[in-house]
Amino acid sequence: MIRLTEIRLPLDHAGEDLRTAIVARLGVTDAELIEFSVFKRSHDARKKSAIVLIYTVDCRVADEAALLSRHAGDPHIKNSPDTRYRFVGHAPSDWRAHERPRPLVIGFGPCGLFAALVLAQMGLRPIVLERGKEVRERTKDTWALWRQGVLNPESNVQFGEGGAGTFSDGKLWSQISDPRHLTRKVLEEFVQAGAPEEILYVAKPHIGTFRLVGMVEKMRAQIESLGGEIRFQQRVVDVRIENDRKGFKAICGVTLESGEQIDADHVVLALGHSARDTFVMLHERGVFMEAKPFSIGFRIEHPQGVIDRARYGLAAGHPILGAADYKLVHHARNGRSVYSFCMCPGGTVVAATSEVNRVVTNGMSQYSRNERNANAGIVVGIAPQDYRQDGKTEGPVSPLDGMAFQRHWESRAFELGGADYKAPAQLIGDFLRGQASGALGSVEPSYKPGVCLTDLGRPERSGLPAYAIEAIREALPAFDRQIKGFLMPDAVLTGVETRTSSPLRITRGRDHQSLNVRGLYPAGEGAGYAGGIMSAGVDGIEVAESLAKCLLGL
Repeated sequence: MIRLTEIRLPLDHAGEDLRTAIVARLGVTDAELIEFSVFKRSHDARKKSAIVLIYTVDCRVADEAALLSRHAGDPHIKNSPDTRYRFVGHAPSDWRAHERPRPLVIGFGPCGLFAALVLAQMGLRPIVLERGKEVRERTKDTWALWRQGVLNPESNVQFGEGGAGTFSDGKLWSQISDPRHLTRKVLEEFVQAGAPEEILYVAKPHIGTFRLVGMVEKMRAQIESLGGEIRFQQRVVDVRIENDRKGFKAICGVTLESGEQIDADHVVLALGHSARDTFVMLHERGVFMEAKPFSIGFRIEHPQGVIDRARYGLAAGHPILGAADYKLVHHARNGRSVYSFCMCPGGTVVAATSEVNRVVTNGMSQYSRNERNANAGIVVGIAPQDYRQDGKTEGPVSPLDGMAFQRHWESRAFELGGADYKAPAQLIGDFLRGQASGALGSVEPSYKPGVCLTDLGRPERSGLPAYAIEAIREALPAFDRQIKGFLMPDAVLTGVETRTSSPLRITRGRDHQSLNVRGLYPAGEGAGYAGGIMSAGVDGIEVAESLAKCLLGL
């Protein structure tokens, strides 16, 4: 197969135009082009009056060797890479007879899901321990918070089957380096589980919550059909660590909240970034971890039409383009970076807390992306020195300090919102003027259970640290120069966004094992090694491969 890149065609080109362009670009006759398929389709909207589609295609031609020789100097005509996934090994046929404990996967978000799936596909029969409920029961509990203000700390946006990614925009792209095409493996598994095939070729694929629910169930069924076991409402409260034959610390099992102990010498920690009690337990047991940077901020909402027109001009609303997104960055004078995070076109701002008497926001979209508002996090980068709790200015920061920092601002948001899980909110115009909002304008905030208008930036009772407020106030006008209408006075800020990523890293080596506990495999967002569905899924695959190599002696 031949990979042909950078075929540019008008937004409304005719169906046959793509084949015509391929034939012309390769310099072959129509008869010599045996077949082709679209590998990737993106668009270039920098010139709103002339938006173009950009295709990458895989072609089969009559004499591929001759064609490649003829175009040897063309960087856009090459052999198609082999994107097939290859397992690192398989368990022997008598694996069930082995007395060695089965591998454990703690957590069943995107990382744990793919770790368990690949382990099961290799015949290793993993046991998954998920503290939350199965996805449909979890959905009911999540809606109870959104509609009634009733929080279940063990079943919510953060905890339960599918992880935090289930209640998100379902974005399926990532900027990670992927030389082995593992993102393709993730996408193909999603398609097999019921995702639309377009996610294999559109540049920025997404699924949305409703579709993700059914897909997660099907993937769970596949794991179980291959000998895996998924156990819900099984919170791990302790890890058993002993010295192995060589005198090194090694995992030998876990203890559940029920008191049950499960033996295991290979454990994947796919916790998610909100498993704070588990982080504390691991820290107490001496598992090596370190503080890391993350970001905090607010959610911002505009009418989706404002973003569509700013990005696409007269082409706004075109079915191929869909709801427009954006990605913005500003480096403030105080040294802080402000950027858009988890942008959700045509979506809603959701209550994402997992702890009582705290407010956390996140963004979510359905596959259709047809809600009235666009929303995104507008967040400010912070470093461990910003959140250290010991008052020192030098030396290492406790890896648990970031959680204390998050909790402080989440508790503040709960108070500012009225102490009933409503979120504090403010119109952008009032935020920039430094005055409390008294009434909504043309933008109706989507956050449920609702918002309480206030002054998010007042010095004595701010919704964020002073340096973050200062940086965001400077960034908003800069963003308006990139997205016309971004500074509309009636746009709404909703607080607070604190869980952009894990505040700590459970550090691991090249073999994906903990630096000081053998057999323990920190993975995904909670361990500080992923950010989003795709990168978490890929990390789960890579960790599963390392575990399999160790377990099978490869």
